[in-house]
Amino acid sequence: MNTADDIFLSAVRAALLAGEAILEVYHRDDREITYKDDHSPLTLADRRADTLIRKTLSPTGLPILSEESRSIPYEQRRKWKRFWLVDPLDGTKEFIKKNDEFTVNIALIEGNEAVAGVVYLPVFRQLYFARRGQGAYRLDGVDATTLPAPGTPFPPEGAVRLPLPRHEGVLRVVVSRSHLSPETEAYIRRVLGEETPYETVAAGSSLKLCRVAEGVADLYPRLGPTMEWDIAAAVPLVTESGSTITQTDGSPVRFNKEDLHNPWFVVAAPTLKEKILNTNP
Repeated sequence: MNTADDIFLSAVRAALLAGEAILEVYHRDDREITYKDDHSPLTLADRRADTLIRKTLSPTGLPILSEESRSIPYEQRRKWKRFWLVDPLDGTKEFIKKNDEFTVNIALIEGNEAVAGVVYLPVFRQLYFARRGQGAYRLDGVDATTLPAPGTPFPPEGAVRLPLPRHEGVLRVVVSRSHLSPETEAYIRRVLGEETPYETVAAGSSLKLCRVAEGVADLYPRLGPTMEWDIAAAVPLVTESGSTITQTDGSPVRFNKEDLHNPWFVVAAPTLKEKILNTNP
């Protein structure tokens, strides 16, 4: 399995299969919730999705760095030229709350850049995907019963290219359902200006980045802790749709760092790019 199309299709298949496993647990009364050393929740769905993704991606021969395998030493992974960066269930808190806004995230990393990404929303049967230089897309109504056959062209039939026609009117700022700090609110006001009206759109997991990529929202600042696997799969969606993601000082967001925490970052529609670059966090 060495063609770019085959490698990408394996990520799509892995995401859809993981989504099916997640939904099986989602509708159970007992989701077997435990807690990691950092007090973040872990469910049976996380574990099952991680196992399925590893099995499906294994034929690609590429290393896998998952939220559930974060202990791989930096001295080992720094030698990787290409690898998968995976969050088998992004938005575990949303999963536990049963608000439906959780995703499967699979990114292909080359060097320290995310060059392809798949984000799948199991409840909504929505698949977001992008490849560097080939555009970003959304495909609706897909699940494990509609796995793409080998040789499926990119993009698959029925996929809609992003961004969608951008909304008109008041600027929309997407914010986390679980994390909105006073620093973030102050930063939004500095970017937009004191007199500019805006409305907030709450979303969970990597769906926040997808909203900007779609054109549904204009701005997503994150001045708080996140991990590389939380955002990597959505980064190609953002850039291939014409939006931008940078650190708050304007420098690029990189992956496979020794410390897997992300810096503060901001995702912005093209119309806000200059304002972002001229605004201090």
